[in-house]
Amino acid sequence: MTDTSDGPADAAAPSRAGRPSRRSVIGWGGAGLVLGAGAAGGTAMTLAGGSEPAEEAGAAVPFHGEHQAGIATAVPDRLHFAAFDVTTRDRAALVQLLKDWTAAAARMTQGHAVGDGAFGGLPEAPPDDTGEALGLKPSRLTLTVGFGPSLFAAGRFGLERRRPGALVELPKFPGDNLDAARSGGDLCVQACADDPQVAVHAIRNLARIGFGRVAVRWSQLGFGKTSSTTPDAQTPRNLFGFKDGTSNVSGADRAMLERHVWVPPADGPAWMAEGSYLVARRIRMHIETWDRTSLREQEDVIGRDKGEGAPAGKAREHDAPFLKAMLPTAHVRLSHPDSNGGARMLRRGYSFTDGTDGLGRLDAGLFFLAYQRDVRDAFIPVQRNLARNDALNEYIQHVGSAVFAIPPGVLDEDDWWGRGLFSS
Repeated sequence: MTDTSDGPADAAAPSRAGRPSRRSVIGWGGAGLVLGAGAAGGTAMTLAGGSEPAEEAGAAVPFHGEHQAGIATAVPDRLHFAAFDVTTRDRAALVQLLKDWTAAAARMTQGHAVGDGAFGGLPEAPPDDTGEALGLKPSRLTLTVGFGPSLFAAGRFGLERRRPGALVELPKFPGDNLDAARSGGDLCVQACADDPQVAVHAIRNLARIGFGRVAVRWSQLGFGKTSSTTPDAQTPRNLFGFKDGTSNVSGADRAMLERHVWVPPADGPAWMAEGSYLVARRIRMHIETWDRTSLREQEDVIGRDKGEGAPAGKAREHDAPFLKAMLPTAHVRLSHPDSNGGARMLRRGYSFTDGTDGLGRLDAGLFFLAYQRDVRDAFIPVQRNLARNDALNEYIQHVGSAVFAIPPGVLDEDDWWGRGLFSS
C-alpha cells in the first residue's frame, strides 16, 4: 500500500491529531475457462471521456479516445484483472487477436453483446457471446490493455528493439514474497465496472476470443475501490479501516496527469505517446494481527486518525500533512511526495478476499494498481523507501507483482490496441 498522492506538506508544526464478423465453429467458441473468486456490485459517479461526469449511474463510458479508458476515468467499485501468456508464435495471429479484442471491447463497453450474440446463431457452433451480461446495463465498464516486458523478448515477435526504456522489470524489494504464478504476464486486461458480472463477462469473453493464441496466467477480482480519481467523492477505506488515497491524482487535473501519468512524445518510443505504465501488486494484509493492534498504534503506523482521516496533528482529512508530526516510520510520511522527490502515481487499487490460507487466516488484502509516466521515477523509488522503513510492513506482504506498458487509446473504429507498436 502506498499513499503517494497527498498534497504539499505543511511547513508549520501543529499540535498532534466496431462490430466483429461471425467467427467459425472453432473460432470464438473456444473452450471453457475457470477464473478467479467472487465479488459483489456497486455504483458511483460516472466520467465520460476521462474527466467529465456523466448523468446516469451505470451508463456507458466512451471507448474511443486519446487515452485508454480505465485510467483517469472515475473508478467503479468492482474489478476483474487478468494477465495472459501469449501461446502463439505467429506475429500475425497476435496482431489479429488485438484487433479482435478491440472490436469486442468496443461493443461490450457500450452494453452490446460480442459478435452475433449469445443466441440465434448457427446451432452447430458455440455462440459468440457467453450471455451472462444479457439485460444488464453497461455499468461504466472500461477495458484497459497493457503489454508486459516478456512480450518484447528476443526471438518472439520481433519487438525487442521497440521495448520502451521505462518498461523495466521491477527489482526485488526487501520483504517481497512473490508467487511466480501470480506475477508477470505478456498481456493484461483491466476490467472495471459497477456490476461484477459485467466485469467478469468482459474478461471471460476476451479469454474465449483468444483461445489458441493466449491463455490466462493469473487473474484477480477486486471490490471496494481503495482510491478514487474523483476528489469530490467520499474517500474510500481499505481493509484496515483507514481512508486510502486522500489526495490521489484527479482525473480532471490535466496538468497533473500530463506531468505524472501520461507519457509525452519526448519520452519515447513514439508508439507509447499518451500512454502510461502500470504497476500491479497483490498485497496480502495480515488482518488478524492488525485487528489485535491498539487504535493508537494503528494510527501511528499509518500517520492519520482512523475516524476523520486527518493527518497527524491536523483536524480534517484534506488538511496539508505536517510530516514531522508523524513517526519517522509512518506510512503516510514515507510515501508522501515530499519524501520521494515529488514522485506521484495515479492509484486505482481494490480490496480482495480470496477465502482463507488454510491456517484459519483470511487471504485478503489490497490489489494495488498505479499508473505513472515512468516506473523508474515513481513506483520503484517510493517502494524502496517503504520496503526499508515502513512500520506497515509488519502487517502486509507483497505476494504478486507485474508491470505493463499501457499504449494510448483507440482513436476510432479503424484503430486497434497496439497498432503503433506493430505497424512500423
